[in-house]
Amino acid sequence: FCYVMSSGSYDYFQFVQQWPPTNCRVRVKRPCSNPRPLQYFTIHGLWPSNYSNPRMPSNCTGSQFKKQNLYPYMQSKLKISWPDVESGNDTKFWEGEWNKHGTCSERTLNLMQYFQRSHAMWKSHNITEILKNASIVPHPTQTWKYSDIESPIKRATKRTPVLRCKRDPVQANTQLLHEVVFCYEYDALKLIDCNRTDCWKNVDIKFQ
Repeated sequence: FCYVMSSGSYDYFQFVQQWPPTNCRVRVKRPCSNPRPLQYFTIHGLWPSNYSNPRMPSNCTGSQFKKQNLYPYMQSKLKISWPDVESGNDTKFWEGEWNKHGTCSERTLNLMQYFQRSHAMWKSHNITEILKNASIVPHPTQTWKYSDIESPIKRATKRTPVLRCKRDPVQANTQLLHEVVFCYEYDALKLIDCNRTDCWKNVDIKFQ
């Protein structure tokens, strides 16, 4: 199965961005190394995926990550767009994402192209600013409906994103905004609609 996936058998890409404070809030047993998480959305990964099981991005084996194949200027950019917000080991994070997911699409994007394209996607639609312009900013108690968060992103991108949430470990029956996912066609160039969510649409969302 992994060999087949490594040969490029995927339908589309999920470009996943995460909200660092939620990452750190749900890590109860192993706190984040930085006690003050970044206050902007950062890249989690670019995942080749299949429509038959979008909750399970492709997991492959192929050409393994080599830091020397990632040019220094690109590494400096990724430290801003794609940092390891939990343990602070950026290189290990990039290595894991490439070895597990990036290799599935290496006939389309080589290692350098995979990270270049991801950074370009991150820059093209600034989720933090999109939400801020819609008066959706981190707040300790305020909540939003799913559509409140989805709508401004749809207006800005002309496409439907996926919102993913985590259960609040402190407050029962509450969900925290965790990730925003954009979907791209097979070549990772054209933004397309996503078609499912991992948030409870009938439960208000906290953005802290």
